[in-house]
Amino acid sequence: MTAARTSLPAEAAAPSRKGGAFDRIFGAGLGKLLRGFGVSTKRDQHDRLFELADALLSPRGRASGPALASAFFTLYEQSPMDARQAFLAKVHDLHPADAQAISAAIARWQRDGDEEAARALNAATESPSRRLIRLLNLAPQGTQRLIGMREDLLAAPDRSPGLKAFDRELESAFANWFNAGFLELRRIGWDTSARLLERIIAYEAVHEIKGWDDLRRRLEPVDRRCYGFFHPQMQDDPLIFVEVALTDHLPGAIHDVIAAEREPIDPRQASHAIFYSISNCQVGLKGIPFGNYLIKRVVGLLSDELPQLKTFATLSPVPGFAKWLAKDRPGAAVPEGDELRSIAARYLVEAKGTGSQPVDPVARFHLGNGARLEAVHAGADLSPNGRKQAHGVMVNYLYDLDDIEANYFALTETGTVAISKAVRALLEEPAETKPAKGKRKGDEPKAAEIA
Repeated sequence: MTAARTSLPAEAAAPSRKGGAFDRIFGAGLGKLLRGFGVSTKRDQHDRLFELADALLSPRGRASGPALASAFFTLYEQSPMDARQAFLAKVHDLHPADAQAISAAIARWQRDGDEEAARALNAATESPSRRLIRLLNLAPQGTQRLIGMREDLLAAPDRSPGLKAFDRELESAFANWFNAGFLELRRIGWDTSARLLERIIAYEAVHEIKGWDDLRRRLEPVDRRCYGFFHPQMQDDPLIFVEVALTDHLPGAIHDVIAAEREPIDPRQASHAIFYSISNCQVGLKGIPFGNYLIKRVVGLLSDELPQLKTFATLSPVPGFAKWLAKDRPGAAVPEGDELRSIAARYLVEAKGTGSQPVDPVARFHLGNGARLEAVHAGADLSPNGRKQAHGVMVNYLYDLDDIEANYFALTETGTVAISKAVRALLEEPAETKPAKGKRKGDEPKAAEIA
């Protein structure tokens, strides 16, 4: 149910990268400042990026931070991808920690052990790369441009140690800047600005929005909701958004939710709130946990607005299922009906990755939020993408507020997946899906039944 889109709407893209931008900088008043830092028009763009980074990190650069940061991004954004990625791969290694300053700060702490010594040690150990990131954020639209920089980094084919180190610095900075407490939860409706609605169409990554009429069907009816998280520095560009259907039942197919001929219901008659699409909008913010906070905030908001709602659940894709099934049963025909549902349930409960967590990314997300696996449906998404990634299978994850904490700890501590009685019945092993020879039942992960 969660997905990330790799392209931005045209108006949100980086500034034009046509040649001559750096020459224009040097021809303006800023050119004198840059020449004072030793930045030369005679060097190639790759070298100039490092020179500008050096200038920002210098004592003199702190006074001219916004101007230098703006000049850096102008040059960076007009540089070819290979030059940008070469800079990102080397910048951390070219600005190492000051070992002498750290040693002196440690000695001071060991000698004095007071608050001043602690602050000095903290300052000495701060990575120059972290300081560079903070200074680059001073540029106009600096936060959004840094997100674009990390998108370039994540697209690099060679994950060198230097690239990984700089990525850790960016992710750490973003985790602080995009703390859920700083974000604004906003409802997105049909009366929202056209600019923002265009972004929703472009960013939707789970169930494609096929134009303005399709978008209107998802936003305007009284039994539909859409909410997004926004950062103060990116007011017209959502970080993540969720689409919600208010229903009187637990749906088992996406067509029931987004069909053009659907009849809306009175929200006051709804008993279920169904989260049927969550889209991460900023590739450069990969790894920052917005989704879990978003769902829980929206559950609270809807509970206040419509207190009769009793069930909060998802209708989610299973993006890793088809690939896993092809590997598990090479050359075999794709099963149908209950057999397919049974195998999908086994995949979601028993296929584990790092740290005994579910290998399926959407399952890992919702189960990691404390939801339980409620139901598995065959023939639920017959779109080309739905058939390709999961042979049409979709599932419901249910958010029972009384059990979220227990479910979370069971999964994280023991790898135990919370499931319903219906899913437990699917896991009663059909003859066609017995474990391969050499595997023992005692070796399989356990599942906790929550009625």
